[in-house]
Amino acid sequence: MQNKFNRITWAVAIAAAAFASQANAGGYQINEQSVSGQGYGHAGRSSNVNDATIVFGNPAGMSFLDRAQITVGGTYLNVNTDIDNATATRNGMPVHTDGTAEGDIVPGTLIPFAFYAHPVNEQLAFGFGVYVPFGSKTEYEDGFVGRNLGNYTELRVMSAQPTVSYRFNDQWSVGAGVTYNRVDGELHRQVPNSMDPATDLDARIEGDDDAWGYNLGVIFQPVPETTLGLTYRSKVDYTLTGDFRARTTNDMPPGVFGPGPVPAGTELSARDAQLDLTTPETINFSITQQMSDRLKLMAGASWVRWSRFDEIRVIDPNDPGGDPITLEQQDYSNAWAYALGGEYQLNPQLALRAGVTLDFTPTSDEFRSARIPSDDRRIFSVGAGWTPVDNLTLDLAYSYLTERSTHVDQERTDQGGAITSTYTADYKNEAHGFGAQLTYRF
Repeated sequence: MQNKFNRITWAVAIAAAAFASQANAGGYQINEQSVSGQGYGHAGRSSNVNDATIVFGNPAGMSFLDRAQITVGGTYLNVNTDIDNATATRNGMPVHTDGTAEGDIVPGTLIPFAFYAHPVNEQLAFGFGVYVPFGSKTEYEDGFVGRNLGNYTELRVMSAQPTVSYRFNDQWSVGAGVTYNRVDGELHRQVPNSMDPATDLDARIEGDDDAWGYNLGVIFQPVPETTLGLTYRSKVDYTLTGDFRARTTNDMPPGVFGPGPVPAGTELSARDAQLDLTTPETINFSITQQMSDRLKLMAGASWVRWSRFDEIRVIDPNDPGGDPITLEQQDYSNAWAYALGGEYQLNPQLALRAGVTLDFTPTSDEFRSARIPSDDRRIFSVGAGWTPVDNLTLDLAYSYLTERSTHVDQERTDQGGAITSTYTADYKNEAHGFGAQLTYRF
């Protein structure tokens, strides 16, 4: 009996660790590190120097700032999800009398950031930033029909980045930054109870880790009206260590987990699990062209090496010599995102912005999960920057994100390869982003 339950606990631990990697390496990379950039769809992320958020966009751009400045702000994301045609099975039996799929699985979330840039002289500049590069929270209702595949996820990643920039001449500038990244999360899943097919076990894992990375940037201005920027953000290696616990969700009669009755909420097992993962490197290129004294246009492209995330391997940290356990094939593909945008200086105090972004998913239809049911995205943005006095700017932006309708067809198997649960559904996601930031120049 204990061996049977150990197999259950391992299945849950693997599933929980799997999502921790998936949220970092597929589909939920966060772009909200600049509200001024949000207004034009981040089209000039590596080439348009507006404020201290260039610390993230391209560290080489700090040396193009004329004075020290601090930028703080955030974007509030309101995500709406429509779920249709949801069906599931548990231990071979349909889950329909006790299952729902109501949608709106992502709570409203504020994504904050803060940056400081300090030009020392005409050539040298230093900066520092704190921001959120990855994050995810999905919370299905308690009776979610696909709860055996995952019903609650919260993952938080915060990064701190000291940065330096050096400008060789009027045309060339380079920059570099080191990133310290802190990850923590909580994951829930209802595990089919092989000892009592009519009930589930509540399985939860909490884990954290920290790791180091870096980014590099270069800016080239062949003429004063044209700026080209290139930024490289490194891969980051993590070792996620989780604390797994499983509890009963119902009162269990004698003979299921022992000679006596087991009340709901009883902790049946606790175990460790460890997952090594590498989040992929990113390259961003953009160009900013000053068309006139008032109008500038921007275009950009980003490439992410998602193919690093091919499969999930979990080991028991207490048995490092044991065989790795592979949960599922991920088969992520390298992905591109493209953006076009513009900014019009209406008068010395007010700048108007607009942009559009196409963001292609790295996931495939075959391996898409209920935890991250996303697909290709289109993002439309507008924004404005108001400078009432020379040393103060308030930026506002709004973005509408719509995803291509997508389908989830997922199954879970036990150690012997038998299918324990399945889930299929059609998803349609959209989001609204409301951003505000304040820049003060010293």
